[in-house]
Amino acid sequence: MQNVLPESRDIRIYQKLGRVDAKSVEAVDQLLLILPARPGKAVFSKLPQGARLQAVYRRHDAGSVPAFSTRLGNRRQTLVVAGTLSADASTFDQLTLARKLVSAATRQKAGSVGICAPGFDASTQAKFVGSVLSAALAAGFRMPELKSKPTPKKISSIRLLGLDERLDTSRIEAEASGNNLARWLTALPPNVLDATAYGTLTRDLARRHGWQYKRYSTKELDKLGCGAFLAVAQGNDNDSAGIVRLRYRPASKDAVPDVSLVGKGIIFDTGGTNLKPFEYMLDMHGDMQGSAVALGAFLTISELQLPIAVDCWLAITENRTGPNAYKSQDVIAAANGKTIQTVHTDAEGRMALADTLVLASRENPGLIIDYATLTGSCIRAITKRYSGIFTNRPEWHAELTSIGEHSGERVWPFPIGDEFMDDLKSDTADFLQCAVKAPGDHIHAATFLAEFVENDTPWVHIDLSAGDNDGGLGHVATKFTGFGVRYTLSAILDGNLLKADS
Repeated sequence: MQNVLPESRDIRIYQKLGRVDAKSVEAVDQLLLILPARPGKAVFSKLPQGARLQAVYRRHDAGSVPAFSTRLGNRRQTLVVAGTLSADASTFDQLTLARKLVSAATRQKAGSVGICAPGFDASTQAKFVGSVLSAALAAGFRMPELKSKPTPKKISSIRLLGLDERLDTSRIEAEASGNNLARWLTALPPNVLDATAYGTLTRDLARRHGWQYKRYSTKELDKLGCGAFLAVAQGNDNDSAGIVRLRYRPASKDAVPDVSLVGKGIIFDTGGTNLKPFEYMLDMHGDMQGSAVALGAFLTISELQLPIAVDCWLAITENRTGPNAYKSQDVIAAANGKTIQTVHTDAEGRMALADTLVLASRENPGLIIDYATLTGSCIRAITKRYSGIFTNRPEWHAELTSIGEHSGERVWPFPIGDEFMDDLKSDTADFLQCAVKAPGDHIHAATFLAEFVENDTPWVHIDLSAGDNDGGLGHVATKFTGFGVRYTLSAILDGNLLKADS
């Protein structure tokens, strides 16, 4: 059977500064070129066989991707795949072009991939080469497969050519590790990554990376009053559900977390008593990708050895049918004492997250970010190209949007608040789990979750509508995109969220 953790196959990265000569190009099987929007003779003159490449470019159709492809007349017959970008291209456009070029270049055979961006200043060159490197590291990662004949690997090594200055690739490589882990876990079959295996996996990762590990069993959660999580878990035919807490502490082991990452880990979602139809249940092994993104971002932070204290909380269970499964109109008490009248058992994600948010916020973190494939209405609102973002700090909306633009993982902010609780009024409990008929379930779900964030902790909720997208998204070519890892690192390293409430 498939290993639950991916094999470690680091792709070697080499850098060659200065002019791109014939010898450096001879070392690669495929050469990816990022060229200015209107490259002239001066740009092509920086490349071996530049006049020939320029002649091929002139025959291309304007706006085509790739702009052109050809083979050099060297011993290796290096395949050249080129694209054009304006110097002010957005990060998303950079990553999208990078994905398409890498896909075009690696269809035929595995090999050493060269990346070059002649004709730009040093800063722009570094950005563009970094974007293509991100796409190459994503494409070079072998996703889970149980085939009798494994798919050959695509990329053996990567060479960054013609750089004016050496590129620090540590962040790009760490983000790739986190994104690859998130995509790997999400794609695993549910009979390979069940709740027991997920708990074991996180324990093994903790040992490997020196993280603190704690798993709250259903018995412990019952003592803590986590009735919302347990309502979802009670339909399982075993006692494998639980909430995992991981701690990364580069300094004091007892430090209060600067950031807590919380993820929805529904291993398989049948819809529960309100059973999903076939077409909506088919890919529900991926309903745990919120937890996979939280874990992937946590791994990235750890690999970069960032000087912040971070907790990672994973709400791991299935949402099953059966005689013990929870039902519509059950009234359930969460860990903070608030009572919930259930409406639809397929709104299980907010139930599992509710108690997890209570536990996370009681640790008094500086910021909570949670990730979940929570609602179909978010997809209907903004498609699968963006993810929805919500916060109890509405003044952060512009900053949250800017982080998405900077990282290339774009988000769209939505409101939450007491006015939306009017749609969740209950005669029996403190509030309804979800509205029966009112539109905007993504807004209701986030408003519901806000009820379980204690101590006025700054909180951001990401509804991962861009978590899976046929054909990929940004720099990632696979259906499951691992959306959120780059966003989280950008929020921590490039944004102002950690400083905003200090």
